[in-house]
Amino acid sequence: MSSSEHIRLSDPQADGSAKYLMSRVKEISKVGYAFGHQDATAYGMGWKNDGTRYKSDVNDVAGDFPAIYGFELGHLELGHAHNLDTVNFEMMANLIKTAHENGGIITLSWHPNNPSTKKSAWDPTPTVAHILEGGILHPKYLGCLNKIADFLKSLKTKSGESIPIVFRPYHEMNGSWFWWGHKNCTPNEFKQLWRETFHILTRNFEVHNLIFCYATDAITDKKEYLQFYPGDDFVDMLGIDLYHKKTTEEYVELLNDNLEILAEVAKLKNMPYALTEGGLEGVKIKDWWTAVLDKNISNKGLSWVLVWRNASPSHYFAPFEGQRSSLDFKKFKNLPHVLFLEEIANIK
Repeated sequence: MSSSEHIRLSDPQADGSAKYLMSRVKEISKVGYAFGHQDATAYGMGWKNDGTRYKSDVNDVAGDFPAIYGFELGHLELGHAHNLDTVNFEMMANLIKTAHENGGIITLSWHPNNPSTKKSAWDPTPTVAHILEGGILHPKYLGCLNKIADFLKSLKTKSGESIPIVFRPYHEMNGSWFWWGHKNCTPNEFKQLWRETFHILTRNFEVHNLIFCYATDAITDKKEYLQFYPGDDFVDMLGIDLYHKKTTEEYVELLNDNLEILAEVAKLKNMPYALTEGGLEGVKIKDWWTAVLDKNISNKGLSWVLVWRNASPSHYFAPFEGQRSSLDFKKFKNLPHVLFLEEIANIK
């Protein structure tokens, strides 16, 4: 673990596990990039984990598990037993522990319900000003973060060490679809929300196993990327979410333009960076993995790419057995610079 001794994280009290994870994340990009999948072991095409099995669609197709595991905390702040994607939190904790034991890396997103209206994260009713310190809903917000903190602190190995997490809250803030997004709060309110969240978790609730990741949606320039940026003292890692929504030509252009900007910002800040969400819904292009994705993200300095979840036959982003891009996905997995669990476990 000697390589992690010189790692500085934004949380001055970050524990050894978080520093060690940060050194691994930085090492990855020297070798290639890691592959990740949201809810990879929670459910997939035609199956749902009931706690008795450990599988993933990715492993069924490629013969290895993803290196990066995305999970979602939404509804934890409400005290629910299941998240907004119907994953039981107790089971999620077990899946996180298993992924960590196997050498995988865990990243958590959080789509909290709108504290003002109690509707979903996608309800854009302005609310940020009310949950900031001095706001009418600040005590309620503290209660939400307390539940998040309890869960994060409960993530321990068998020997009692904390499991480090790449925490990616309030993402895609340059879009207007979330209550913390552009047009629904000012950049200053957003920055304040991020800083207060950071301080409440690390100081008030003593959560010290986090790497804080700031991630936007697609951008037009560096200025847009940094418009909501809360400052280097509150961020450890940078990300961007880029989905293949239009033509392949447009996606190729988007990947190249946006990842170039991301790399430029990350270099200035000396931070690792990742394609924190992405993919083509339904993976309708046979050779998408090698011809579209890899061709346009390799050699960009990324630590990883995470594709979204396999929720249903009409909403999935990774192949499953028999899916049309499966053969190409195996080729993708075998590329020397594309790292799945087996390869990432060796990066110490």
